[in-house]
Amino acid sequence: MTTQILLLISGLILLIGGSNYLLKSAVELSVKLKLSKVVIGLTVVSFATSAPELLISISSAIKGSSDIAISNVIGSNIANLGLVLGSALCFTKIKIPKSNMIYDWTFLMIISFIFYLFLRDFNIDRFEGIFLFIGLISFLFFIIKIRKDEANDSFANNATISNVIILFYLIFSSAVLYIGSELFVNSSIYFAKYFGVSERVIGLTLVAIGTSLPELVTTLVAIYKSELDLSIGNIIGSNIFNILAVIGITSIITDLNILSDRILDFDIYIMIMFSFILLFFYVSTKERFLNIYHGIIYLLCFMTYYAYVI
Repeated sequence: MTTQILLLISGLILLIGGSNYLLKSAVELSVKLKLSKVVIGLTVVSFATSAPELLISISSAIKGSSDIAISNVIGSNIANLGLVLGSALCFTKIKIPKSNMIYDWTFLMIISFIFYLFLRDFNIDRFEGIFLFIGLISFLFFIIKIRKDEANDSFANNATISNVIILFYLIFSSAVLYIGSELFVNSSIYFAKYFGVSERVIGLTLVAIGTSLPELVTTLVAIYKSELDLSIGNIIGSNIFNILAVIGITSIITDLNILSDRILDFDIYIMIMFSFILLFFYVSTKERFLNIYHGIIYLLCFMTYYAYVI
């Protein structure tokens, strides 16, 4: 068991480290392409921080543990709002741009309900995965082509590394993420069997929190650097990527079959509820600023849910 604990921790460290290098290379690449902070937060940063979820879900599904793959996405989306945004608000006030709610939050809710409808037959097949992946392409097109001029805040001329180094970081981080995901998934399956708990619980707790750490670190760093556009864009964008990219790509590779009724009967509703809480906060605050009180509410909801699950 000691060996499995070390492998689990090693896998988590590799996941965090790999996503950090992937994030660095992705942002540097986007700087060279002169993308705005809004676009970077919703696309480049979101994809980089969702990479652990993607690799873990693919690895889990291939190993026949679809419940881990699906609950990982649901749990990560809950953690991104309850844990990541809740923690961030304890350090600073964050103003949510109107466009984030009109476009991004609305899109998130639409695909969340589509995700729910796909889950109702306890299976997400290749056709549904292709549909989600097309949704991802459409989202990227909308963000890059239509909203590229939304904010005149390009990171142009701030690039610090060469194209060769960027390519090296991309290859290196991808390899590290793959190794980390293999170690993490294998250890997670081991602990699920050892403690006699379901893969759903492992996916919602251990795996979901572990794969949400990149979002937490990225958001806190963005706050430290006063890049709040990146922080809220990263959180909403990551939830969108988790459904469209992680579930979409994984189900294209192999069908996802749900074994636990609680995923459909309870967990998916909690995920949607956490998104509705963000809307409630947005419409009930002056000047659309979220503060420490909203953060505490999110954290309390998150801890209550996890106490119930465990």
